[in-house]
Amino acid sequence: MPEEVLLLTGEVEGPHFRAMLTNLNPGLAVVHVQTREELETACLRSAPAGGRRLIAFSTSVIVPKAVLDGLSMTAYNFHPGPPTYPGSHAASFAIYEGAEYFGATAHVMEEKVDCGPIVAAEWFAMPEKARFMELEIKTYELLLKIFADFAPHFATSDDPLPEIDAKWSGVKHTKAEFEAMKVLEADMEEAEINLRYRAFG
Repeated sequence: MPEEVLLLTGEVEGPHFRAMLTNLNPGLAVVHVQTREELETACLRSAPAGGRRLIAFSTSVIVPKAVLDGLSMTAYNFHPGPPTYPGSHAASFAIYEGAEYFGATAHVMEEKVDCGPIVAAEWFAMPEKARFMELEIKTYELLLKIFADFAPHFATSDDPLPEIDAKWSGVKHTKAEFEAMKVLEADMEEAEINLRYRAFG
């Protein structure tokens, strides 16, 4: 049974997830961090004898290889997009490219972003003429469900989660590409402008 879980996530999710995990295992130490610096500082402390696990949830922080190598248990990331949309701002690019389905993914963390073995991937039909915020909220709710499904395992088991038969594919977009798509040109057609506004804001 793990003794410590590092939660790399936002200020809203951290306390909620801590309560969920400690309700399942009152002896579990849950450390909430939001930045790379906080994560590295937490990892400088001696790891408990029972082991330390890292869970990243919908964060833009890239976890250093040294941190992953120092963990005694498998680390997991919750990605706000399906395996076909790795990388940054998945919802925006899915809307822009006219994807018919979208979803959320949980996977083993590796040095490279969004490439580790997948342990959960759930899908839904793309809402008609979805805006990026609408799609991100729907995806976030699905991520919360997946986390809740795995919470008992995270709180009480040292074992890795079983991998599923799903593979990463598609282009791994970056934050820089997202920002570039928000720039409108004078000769753009109205349909392109409207699509970019819906997808990128």
